[in-house]
Amino acid sequence: MLRSLYSGISGMKNFQTKLDTIGNNIANVNTYGYKKARVTFKDAISQTSSGATGPQANKGGTNAVQVGLGSKVGSIDTIDTQGSFETTGRVLDLAISGDGYFEVTDGSQNYYTRAGNFYLDADNNLVNSDGFKVLGTNGQAINLSSLDGKSFDIGTDGSINYTDANGNPATLNQKIAIATFANPSGLTKEGGNLYSESVNSGAPNTTAASNNQGTINSGYLEMSNVDLSDELTNMIVAERGFQANTRIITTSDEILQELVNLKR
Repeated sequence: MLRSLYSGISGMKNFQTKLDTIGNNIANVNTYGYKKARVTFKDAISQTSSGATGPQANKGGTNAVQVGLGSKVGSIDTIDTQGSFETTGRVLDLAISGDGYFEVTDGSQNYYTRAGNFYLDADNNLVNSDGFKVLGTNGQAINLSSLDGKSFDIGTDGSINYTDANGNPATLNQKIAIATFANPSGLTKEGGNLYSESVNSGAPNTTAASNNQGTINSGYLEMSNVDLSDELTNMIVAERGFQANTRIITTSDEILQELVNLKR
């Protein structure tokens, strides 16, 4: 069988993966805090027909003769660039400017997210849309029961500020935490705008927000960093690549048909 037939098949599979990734990016173009993905390819193993030879006294060296056997997916990268901010004016809508993630917990495991659309539950815990509690710098869930219904605002360092009974400014003894990672692209996507720590992301460094990592902006939400013009262009490139590989298979099939028809 022709090697080009299998090279074409590998190319089709790879471009299908690329189209799947582009489709997921486009589906999440309006998902708060979503970070787009990118597919890279690399060549597969090459079959060596003859090895390289070194130069001799009366004869120069020759290069190896190798035939490539297609391609494969090299990586699917998470591109964690900053998304644009959408103004909401709601105090509990938070966006991180810079690096870092909000830390939330379901009671058994901690997760990390860039989507800052938070709410208060019946016990005045700060939670996300799934009810996961938002953690502070002390590792405890943020609870606003002590504010007794008073209005409050959230500072850029994650501090929660309010006015006490005497009309004096006061600050809650908890701050919303920001977690940073040595390799944020190594986080594992868990769905629901959540990430979890992996062996290649490094352990989280959880501190108060600061200019050295990220600052918190109340009244804003970070939009997806998906650029539709880029994705649609990449879709065209992937579609044409897929078509070109199907043509390789068609051409290889025609050659095989000619071989079969040599004797009639």
